[in-house]
Amino acid sequence: QVQLVESGGGSVQAGGSLRLSCAASASSINYCMGWFRQAPGKEREGVAAIGNFGTYADSVKGRFTISKDNAKATLYLQMDNLKPEDTAMYHCAAAPSYRTSRCPTRQNVYNYWGQGTQVTVSS
Repeated sequence: QVQLVESGGGSVQAGGSLRLSCAASASSINYCMGWFRQAPGKEREGVAAIGNFGTYADSVKGRFTISKDNAKATLYLQMDNLKPEDTAMYHCAAAPSYRTSRCPTRQNVYNYWGQGTQVTVSS
């Protein structure tokens, strides 16, 4: 069992930045971790994932950066140049049995999920 707790969400204007954090109840997170988001009325989608390297959805490439500190068991998502369409509930997820350099953003790989943190971007 891995418990995940997200933080760092908030309300910003378009063009602003936020940094999300996800603390895991584990000694390390040396496996696939990812960020996902769900906007009202839409399905949840993959945003970014990381093993040794980050993988990104096309909609956030060049604006978002995923990173993790294995020793602190913490996952991060730096979000720059935010747009109103980035407004969503952001969830982190873990796949302890999936270890690879480039992790997928498809949801069925991940079996532990956090409750989410809300990001709202106004125009």
